[in-house]
Amino acid sequence: MSQFNKNNDISLSTHRPRLALTMGDPAGIGPEVILKALASPELSKNFDVTVVGNRDLLSEIYTKVLVNGNLVPLANPESLSIIDVPLEEQLKSEIAIGVGNAASGAASFTYMEWAIARTNSGEFDAIVTAPIAKSAWKAAGYDYPGQTELLAEKSGTQRFGMLFVARSPHTNWTLRCLLVTTHIPLCQVPKVLTAELMTQKLDLLVDCLEKDFGIENGRIAIAGLNPHSGEQGQLGTEEQNWLIPWLEQERQKRPNWQLDGLIPPDTMWVKPGRAWYGGDDSVKAADAYLALYHDQGLIPVKLMAFDRAVNTTIGLPFIRTSPDHGTAFDIAGKGIADATSMKAAIELAAELASVKLGKY
Repeated sequence: MSQFNKNNDISLSTHRPRLALTMGDPAGIGPEVILKALASPELSKNFDVTVVGNRDLLSEIYTKVLVNGNLVPLANPESLSIIDVPLEEQLKSEIAIGVGNAASGAASFTYMEWAIARTNSGEFDAIVTAPIAKSAWKAAGYDYPGQTELLAEKSGTQRFGMLFVARSPHTNWTLRCLLVTTHIPLCQVPKVLTAELMTQKLDLLVDCLEKDFGIENGRIAIAGLNPHSGEQGQLGTEEQNWLIPWLEQERQKRPNWQLDGLIPPDTMWVKPGRAWYGGDDSVKAADAYLALYHDQGLIPVKLMAFDRAVNTTIGLPFIRTSPDHGTAFDIAGKGIADATSMKAAIELAAELASVKLGKY
């Protein structure tokens, strides 16, 4: 099993973690990567997984992928534990593999609602979500920026964050990147960013590092907002006006933590890149990176770890992970989707749930 937690492992739990695995958009690659991940011999079996979706739609994908000459082992849907979510027959008939539409959006939204409700009731310890299409949700009448916001709303969570985690296959170094702002237009970022929001996200990150990853007195690198972190006000004033004073206050509040910053965004990812690919043992990368907006964090994360990064929602009352890729409608059903990120998402969910269970 891929270990993301350097100090804890899955044996800490008093019972097997119970994972709800949503099928995602049934027209995308979610069902295929689920079948590949659950059949993988590398995947630990020290947990219980229940797929939340539709057995017949999963079986349709299973047959289609086999017909297309898939060479990777697939889990047979007949052998899986599945919560067969009821869908209207008309809606099911409108779902077409490779085509995201209102029907597939309605189905994926319903799977999420079922998984959250069952997890809130205590039936599951964690949720692993296959990818959905936000445009399909919107076409179905559900206006959410993404699954993260739905999870927060349905669990009554006000403070939450999107943490991306990946273990390097080259060096075993673990990359962790938290976004301060998520799915908003770039022009809104300077308006949304506040000292209060920055503190909220930093609190979440420190708490997660301590409780979930066993890291105390660690090091966090924090990005600036503007090119060259504003270059003393020449390229933007946010750093001088409030970000630098905010950081100094946080350093005083957290004397046991090393807070590096504000690091110019174009150079912040040099050390993580070297730590990821190796070749320089002198590199001392941070334990986590705080990016101020979506692309500032996710372009480098996906460049390094596109096929193995895991999206983890922190701050929820339960564990939630997701592969760091989309629905890929263009290759759905062709048998060529890579399940590496889905396997990593399942492993991390089981590991974090195990650690959490072991504390109670």
